[in-house]
Amino acid sequence: MPSRRQFLRTVSAAAVVGPYFWIPTHAQARKVRHASFGAGGQALSDINQFAKHPAFDLVAVADVDLCRLDRILERFPKAHVYQDWRELLKKESGRIDSVNVSTPDHMHALLAIEAMRQGKHVYVQKPLANTLRETRALTAYARKARVISQMGIQVSSSEPQRYGEWLVQSGIVGKIREVHTFSNKNWGDDKPLAAGVDQVPPTLDWDEWLGVSDSRPFKRNVYHPGEWRRRIGFGTGTLGDMGCHIYSPPYRALKLTAPTKITSHGATPSAESWAVKAKVHLVYPGTEYTAGPEVDVWWYDGGEMPPDDLRAQVGTRMPEQGSVIVGTDGLLVLPHGGAAFALDEAKMAAIQKPALTPRDHYGEFLDAVLSGPGTACSAGFDYSGPLTESVLIGNVAAHYPGETLAFDAARLTFPGKPDANRHLTRDYRKGWRIKGAEV
Repeated sequence: MPSRRQFLRTVSAAAVVGPYFWIPTHAQARKVRHASFGAGGQALSDINQFAKHPAFDLVAVADVDLCRLDRILERFPKAHVYQDWRELLKKESGRIDSVNVSTPDHMHALLAIEAMRQGKHVYVQKPLANTLRETRALTAYARKARVISQMGIQVSSSEPQRYGEWLVQSGIVGKIREVHTFSNKNWGDDKPLAAGVDQVPPTLDWDEWLGVSDSRPFKRNVYHPGEWRRRIGFGTGTLGDMGCHIYSPPYRALKLTAPTKITSHGATPSAESWAVKAKVHLVYPGTEYTAGPEVDVWWYDGGEMPPDDLRAQVGTRMPEQGSVIVGTDGLLVLPHGGAAFALDEAKMAAIQKPALTPRDHYGEFLDAVLSGPGTACSAGFDYSGPLTESVLIGNVAAHYPGETLAFDAARLTFPGKPDANRHLTRDYRKGWRIKGAEV
């Protein structure tokens, strides 16, 4: 493995090019000059999806682990590379229009707000942030800065998911009584963290990777790479990983707002890690699509599943991830990433399937950037912010299993349970803060 200095010298030599200038002419289409926070994993996937748009121009990339830059430079040899995201913003601010934040959850809020502070449009992977207060701050700041925003729930633009939303609103199963949403993934850990300390790889800036979270020694495969999803203060467990994806169809279709009561029926997380299983009950105010003044919504993960009677009715068509919608006149099943269906086959045969305009989640964001302020994306922060809050609130409730917490969304507080309010936010470690935004 090369030393950090050798690696930096190599990638810098490969990436140095002249400044990017856009000179508009009648024959030249405008480009969206873009930078990525993150280079591997989901970030690489996001960049490759953006690159399908003819206006996309990758100007710069920042990643605290330089060994993750190789594949980016193979495809985008002119991209400027950085290990420090602040240096990227300082040097490239005048040459970029937008950024994607595709880092571990704990850095989403700081990176996105600093980019928006400089007027950059932002695409932030799900969940928007690590805590509810960070999520609220991101939503408010995007509105204040008048930038284009989009959360990375890319499946929400797919035809199957949008068709599922249409089915919920069509009345094919009547008014909705309950929603049961679930994932078979398990981003928790019931074992103590591995003891000992490992040498930090020469390509990794461990202190920068920790970012706003508490300082701690490096231990391979405990946080980086990948395992951070299991750790409190870094990831948000299975609920944060998959909740925004799977929860979005019923949330959008029913026009839900914010829960008024939340109860966790799962295990309590440890000091370091989220529990391996979760079961959360949320109560929302009813809407025009619900059967009563309130509607019950359930989340299950890590092997927990909807009640036996619902699973028996769905039978072998029960997906590993998705939602079962209970209406006054039947059941709807919304598989995650698959085609939605009602159990009543005669009703399904009789409906006229709508013609849904094709929509690419990444292209929608770039098109909006080209169109300018005032253009809304399907998962802009005004939508995805409240959605993310509805997901992350289950992680707050997990600290109080079996106890029903009342929630005042307008004041962002738990009336009668002041101790729970400390889980709405977190302290950033010394030297790290977001200027002008309360988190």
